[in-house]
Amino acid sequence: MVFLGATFFTSGMAKLYAGHHFPGWIGPVWLIEKLQAYQLGMYAAFIALSQVITGFLLLTRRFWLLGAIGLVPMLLNILLITISQQWGATSYIVGVLLLMDLALLLSEYPRLRVLWADVAYSPPTTLQAKPTLPGHLLWSLGILLVISGILVSYQALSLSYWLVAGGLLLAWLSPLADRRKTVATFLPPTPS
Repeated sequence: MVFLGATFFTSGMAKLYAGHHFPGWIGPVWLIEKLQAYQLGMYAAFIALSQVITGFLLLTRRFWLLGAIGLVPMLLNILLITISQQWGATSYIVGVLLLMDLALLLSEYPRLRVLWADVAYSPPTTLQAKPTLPGHLLWSLGILLVISGILVSYQALSLSYWLVAGGLLLAWLSPLADRRKTVATFLPPTPS
């Protein structure tokens, strides 16, 4: 999950960042420019932004299942582009990433089967903190900082890196806001 998240988060960021100055191991970073020749530049930018968002969902783990589900149609789109443009081995790499995502979704079969079968899902009882509004707000602020980092990269590159790092940090810390709220609900009331 973290591997897929990091792969697609950095891939999308590298495509959207000014001068492609964001590290990523999978490309091509020039996708928007390449598809612009076919009047598909906006489509390529949409794919890159989708990569950032689904990667962020997987990487920060708060809504990872939603990210894994969203990754399927995105990977199918990317696979069809690589095949139609005859980009060689890239289609095999995308195929492997698609299989990895499908395996991740298969591991969540008990949760997902409620979509097509008439069975109830009862989550295991654990002491994990339930998501709370403060946690969601912290996570949302994180993704807003990341997206603003993309926009700021065209004006101040070093500031944009700080915004992205801060956004990822806030999203990773969002479960702490959930735990704080959960612990507070189980503490005995203080005598007055």
